[in-house]
Amino acid sequence: MTEPSAEHWRARLTELAARHKVPGASLGIFFRGELTEAATGLANVDAGIEATTETLWQIGSITKVWTATVAMALVDAGELALDEPIASVFPKLRLAGDDLTKSVTLRHLLSHTSGIDGDVFDDTGRGDDCLEKYVALLDGVAAIHPLGATMSYCNSGFPLLGLIQERLTGMRWDELMRERLFRPLGLTHTVTLPEEALRFRAAAGHFGDPPVVAPQWVLPRSMGPAGLICSTPKDVLTFVRMHLDGGVAADGSRVLSQESAELMRTEQVRLPDPYLLGDAWGLGWILNGWDGRRLFGHGGNTIGQSAFLQVLPDAELAVCLLTNGGDPDALYRDLYREIFAELAGVAMPAPIAPAEQEVPFDPAELTGVYERASVRFTVVFEDGKLVMRTLATGPQAELSEHPETESVLYPAEPGVFATHVEGRKEWVPVVFYSLNDGSRYLHHGGRATPKAG
Repeated sequence: MTEPSAEHWRARLTELAARHKVPGASLGIFFRGELTEAATGLANVDAGIEATTETLWQIGSITKVWTATVAMALVDAGELALDEPIASVFPKLRLAGDDLTKSVTLRHLLSHTSGIDGDVFDDTGRGDDCLEKYVALLDGVAAIHPLGATMSYCNSGFPLLGLIQERLTGMRWDELMRERLFRPLGLTHTVTLPEEALRFRAAAGHFGDPPVVAPQWVLPRSMGPAGLICSTPKDVLTFVRMHLDGGVAADGSRVLSQESAELMRTEQVRLPDPYLLGDAWGLGWILNGWDGRRLFGHGGNTIGQSAFLQVLPDAELAVCLLTNGGDPDALYRDLYREIFAELAGVAMPAPIAPAEQEVPFDPAELTGVYERASVRFTVVFEDGKLVMRTLATGPQAELSEHPETESVLYPAEPGVFATHVEGRKEWVPVVFYSLNDGSRYLHHGGRATPKAG
């Protein structure tokens, strides 16, 4: 069988982006040592700026793997340890409670098991002290679960990790990324600051149909280690290639030990919800199984921009898709389904859906209020249906297209429900479960939210 050509994937990207009303997109496919690139649409609808393969996009939370990589390089150098309390290198740390402060480790931060509420997005300014100011806020943020008790996606842990890296190296996080990753890997189109992005053709996020440029371009600088890298598929895949090559850059220089590169994609925790992001988490990487094969990757969402990265090591295949509006999740599923089937013979799993047969459940066990820093879920049983009302709170509510939504939860399997959320055509999961101490939780969007009442 002849492998599809670069022209084929450019055509498919263009066709599928139009179908799902994605204003602009850029695609990179690294397969058996060869890179294929494609771009389509507009980087900025209002300005009429065309998207090209050299356009910079916000890669969002894929940034976390870059921050994690530098952390593991510090472990290689003996400056950090995976399982020693981070308070040993940052004695001024103050979190919600002495136990958490004294016991949280690097492994907890990288595997999203710390219990720190993950969605604190307070803007602490553009100064070089933004991470220090941000971490000071965590003292007043309640923990959402006991240390190591479950997995909950934690943006907040990465500014903390960034500050620790700054203290250990004497460099600001932005410069640390340049020194430890961008320059050694030869990345020419990867930056962390908006004034750096201005040197290039940079994509804007969009909301709505027809698409309108988002009112804010970038998240606060304090969220840098969690999600502020801007890049291209080519540069992202160069970073991935280093991981696939056991921590060695293309020029032969070592960025990361082979042991650490392998450990980063070794399972650390199983996910309560194995349907949305993956079935397990490594040290930075999300892990998943497709058609009996193991993948690692990550995704990212900022303000009107979405990024997708999946890597299938046994096929020497890595795919990066960067987008700026519309229904990027539908574009991702349609495009990756084709790419992985045609290049690796792997079937992407179908998304969750309501069960065809009746799945009994007790509404009394599920209804109530579940709440954390940026969201409140109110689950009620009305007219024979389980209904979830979602209210965005805090700074993120101002940036949300729909801060208040309501959706019906349809049983998929015991404890697991399928629902529709604003902006996505496909079903997404909602999981109800209990910790070992009996406390009740709702897992949705990768986050664990405790039952408040």
